[in-house]
Amino acid sequence: MNSSEILLEVKDLRKTFTLSHSGAGSLKTALLWWKKRRLEQLEVLKGIDLQVRRGECVALVGRNGAGKSTLLALLSRIYKPTSGTVHVHGRIAPLLELGAGFHPDLTGLENILFNGMIMGLSRKQVKERTDQIVAFAELERQIDTPVRTYSSGMLARLGFSIATHVDADILIVDEVLAVGDYAFEQKCYAFIDEFRAKQGTILFVSHNAEAVKRVADRCVWLQDGRVYREGDPPSVLHDYQGPEG
Repeated sequence: MNSSEILLEVKDLRKTFTLSHSGAGSLKTALLWWKKRRLEQLEVLKGIDLQVRRGECVALVGRNGAGKSTLLALLSRIYKPTSGTVHVHGRIAPLLELGAGFHPDLTGLENILFNGMIMGLSRKQVKERTDQIVAFAELERQIDTPVRTYSSGMLARLGFSIATHVDADILIVDEVLAVGDYAFEQKCYAFIDEFRAKQGTILFVSHNAEAVKRVADRCVWLQDGRVYREGDPPSVLHDYQGPEG
């Protein structure tokens, strides 16, 4: 396939959330709240333009509230845009908020089946890969227990392992590796290197400058819901972190 092929593209992407306030104590208060409600809006993305090509690894950086996680959620079709367009060409494996997509009362094994099918595999395909998923996550002893009993590191391992076994074209990762231990982190980096060698595409959020420098081809700095700057990771990170970064 053409390495210049665009797999992710957004144009003038905007997302506004309506803020709700509970606790109306009377009908009058509720009616006043209803009138005011239209003004209580938060514009998170304010016209994002971005392209990611096949085989490219792009890191998103920015302060909390800049819109990074919202952008990933829009690309993963968790949210719908307020306006603008999102084009995704290929199968996405999203690895977003820790534990997102897991049912707490289901076992790890049941969640593997549930999430694998959501990501596009058949029941047969998930079952054929289950042993590999469990082994990669290093959860052989806990896989038959409910995931509500898992530590954050165990959830991270299971989520990453499922996402890496669904034949995705695009891996979308939101700061999940930060909770893994060192050995598992190195295993994840090894997978990322192999995935990229096969022309896999990655878009990820990280506050870890060393992780960005290690795996990213390009760095996109979001600020106040817009693309403030993009370019090679060392130069963008130098300006983003400031002279003392």
